[in-house]
Amino acid sequence: MTEHIPDLQRRCPRLGGPVPFGYCLDAGEDGLPCFSMCDCWWEEVDVVEFLKNRLSADAFEKLMGRRPVPKISGLLQLIEQAQKRSHNDD
Repeated sequence: MTEHIPDLQRRCPRLGGPVPFGYCLDAGEDGLPCFSMCDCWWEEVDVVEFLKNRLSADAFEKLMGRRPVPKISGLLQLIEQAQKRSHNDD
């Protein structure tokens, strides 16, 4: 069963379109999975158990303690990152 988990897809509430489970594993900050994984995938996958088996204890605790950034703050962070990338490309 777990070998098919990365192929599962669902609509991402953050992106507004379908994404595979595997995308969510890498979509968070600091190389962690997305902070919303448990909220999004709980009906299809035992996400907590899956992540406990995949992450170190420290990384798991860090992920579970994360809270979403307010939308305006997230947008400002994305703009800042894009500006930095733009300056680096020059």
